[in-house]
Amino acid sequence: METDRSEELLRMEGVVEHVIFENRDTGYAVFEVNAGGELHVVTGTVGEVNAGESVTLYGRFETHPAHGPQFKAESCEASMPQDLAATLAYLSSGALPYIGPATAKKIVERFGADCLEVIANDPLRLTELRGITPEKAKAISTEFKRMFGVREAVAYLSRFGVSPVRAVEAYRHFGPQTVEEINRNPYILCGEPLHMTFRQVDAIAAELQLDPAGSLRVWAGLLYALRHNAGNGHTCLPREKLVEATARFLGVEPEQVESELDRQLTEGEVKSYTRPDGEFICLPDLLSAETDIAARLWELSRHPVPLPPDVDRSIEILERAQGFAYAPEQRLAIRTAMGSSVMVLTGGPGTGKTTTVNAILSLLQSSGQRVALCAPTGRAAKRMSELTGQKAQTIHRLLEVDYDPQSCLLRFIHNEKNLLKCDVVVLDEMSMVDVKLFQSLLAALRHGCRIIMVGDADQLPSVGPGNVLGEVIQSGVVPTVRLEHIFRQSAQSLIVENAHRIVHGQLPQRGGRDSDFFFLPAGGMECQQLVCDLVSRRLPASYGFDPVRDIQVLCPTKKGPVGTAALNPRLQQLLNPPARDKAELELGGRLFRQGDKVMQVRNDYLIPYERDGGESGVGAFNGDMGVILQVDAQQRTLLVQMEDRKLTYGPDTIPELEIAYAITVHKSQGTEFTAVVMPVSDVPRQLCYRNLLYTGVTRAKKLCVLTGGMPVLGAMVENVRQNMRYSCLCSLLNEGAAL
Repeated sequence: METDRSEELLRMEGVVEHVIFENRDTGYAVFEVNAGGELHVVTGTVGEVNAGESVTLYGRFETHPAHGPQFKAESCEASMPQDLAATLAYLSSGALPYIGPATAKKIVERFGADCLEVIANDPLRLTELRGITPEKAKAISTEFKRMFGVREAVAYLSRFGVSPVRAVEAYRHFGPQTVEEINRNPYILCGEPLHMTFRQVDAIAAELQLDPAGSLRVWAGLLYALRHNAGNGHTCLPREKLVEATARFLGVEPEQVESELDRQLTEGEVKSYTRPDGEFICLPDLLSAETDIAARLWELSRHPVPLPPDVDRSIEILERAQGFAYAPEQRLAIRTAMGSSVMVLTGGPGTGKTTTVNAILSLLQSSGQRVALCAPTGRAAKRMSELTGQKAQTIHRLLEVDYDPQSCLLRFIHNEKNLLKCDVVVLDEMSMVDVKLFQSLLAALRHGCRIIMVGDADQLPSVGPGNVLGEVIQSGVVPTVRLEHIFRQSAQSLIVENAHRIVHGQLPQRGGRDSDFFFLPAGGMECQQLVCDLVSRRLPASYGFDPVRDIQVLCPTKKGPVGTAALNPRLQQLLNPPARDKAELELGGRLFRQGDKVMQVRNDYLIPYERDGGESGVGAFNGDMGVILQVDAQQRTLLVQMEDRKLTYGPDTIPELEIAYAITVHKSQGTEFTAVVMPVSDVPRQLCYRNLLYTGVTRAKKLCVLTGGMPVLGAMVENVRQNMRYSCLCSLLNEGAAL
């Protein structure tokens, strides 16, 4: 055993004796290694390993509370078996199809030291053995080459700091030519599936001695700029800004960028669209999405539905049944919905959106219309169900997701060739819907199907690219009703009043003893301590709130003293401290404990679940929240309750979870919490904007507490720049209207 002092890692060389556990999707494995006659248990995300292989491992010894000493490997270099005994162990391990111990022995006896060469390059010779057909021989060789290719990719990419699990993803995406493809153009690593940063890939390109002013790098820089800005919500960029930013980023002349951009435009790799204010450059799929959306909405807007002659009488009947009269703007919204193929209903908290939607649903369904209710997230759909008393589902569930784990591609079963069987779609939380998802939903609507979009245009726009709701309203093409009257019961709420003050650029009122809104000044670590004290002690004592179930901390950012990364460990210790009867599991530097509040942070279309009623299915989605029911440290699994579903997470899926006593405001969209505590101290300047503050405040149902600095609060109220996203949708809609 040697020590690599530069990295302070131990180096272990040996032969894999036995693989205890392996997940080939993630590269995580537990296996035994014979190193100089000593047997060691090794764990880590190391790529594929098989019995008989020689390995060089770098890592550290750790003591597992249940399993004792283990070598935790951070990297692994594997090579083919070096002698016949190791080769026999390798072939007997079950790594290759159709080869068990008996067949492995025959292969070694027949071909000796050449047996692996035969499998790789002359597999039909295997048919000399009884029971191996040409088809089986080819399958054996194909899997052997795949394993060799994976090993080659892992070894190659590890030179550049790419983990084995990411290298396996790269091989699955690029195939047997992975190394050759990366050598030819390392910038492909910026795209699917690895999404490495440009700086990371630039370092690889420099090591490969690629021309820093060459076409490959300039095109990669342009593409990276477009993709990076798409991640920030922009579906396009002004040509001049794109060229200037890319040239500055790459350290090349703007003329070189212009030349490369023109070449890629000619080849169709990017698209140009001219708005009234200039030329914009778009990724083809995003321009296609916005073009499709504009065409469908424009077509729907041109075909209004005949307004039922008795609509006013029907509204009056509803009013008598419910014991109140609708406000004039609510009546307008109901009439617009009944007489339009497409409409937008928008408004802030307390303006009666839910009451209006329920009236629309009642009239539509009483006239025999088949109505589908949906929202972009599971939590938003659940809330829609609670408010309407009717079944609502996510857009993904409505369209029915079909996910291919091999290609990592997602498609919807309901599309332009398999349309939804409904007459009206009511889509809530429209501000959260990005252009790609909305394109898919519109494509699945049959001719004559209506769509009603409901949302608060002042909230944060979608995490994905586009600002669909804002652009649709701005275009004026789609009939839109904005509810602005605050009803008496809501007007008594300072949460509602302050939300509207924020929208209109005014500082929120600080609140008093009997208020449902407070602002408490504090800064830095003092603010962190105040947040922890509010959640763990003061609010539960004063209001009877359950600190885990009822209170949610919403942070503008992950970083800093009042970001989620700093607050969650402290809140975990306060709200769910360690105890002898609470099992724990540490994985990837994060501690999970029985009773912890957690959040799913990316879509997983394959993870199985069981509902409380016995129904089973698959899928957990970004933003789903739950509580850890059980921790099995030995099997490294977590059982998590999310609403009425129980999901089991293993070593490969636990990284999809994060502790969620504190979450970002972006992750809170579409959900309401009984009480919200929101720190607004040490907020990065790029996150000091109005609709982030507004979104956080409007997540609170009964109590909202802001704590931080008044200057930061003022900066957030004043800044509306973040609302601006580059998009072609409004212009495309207006183009259609002008025809």
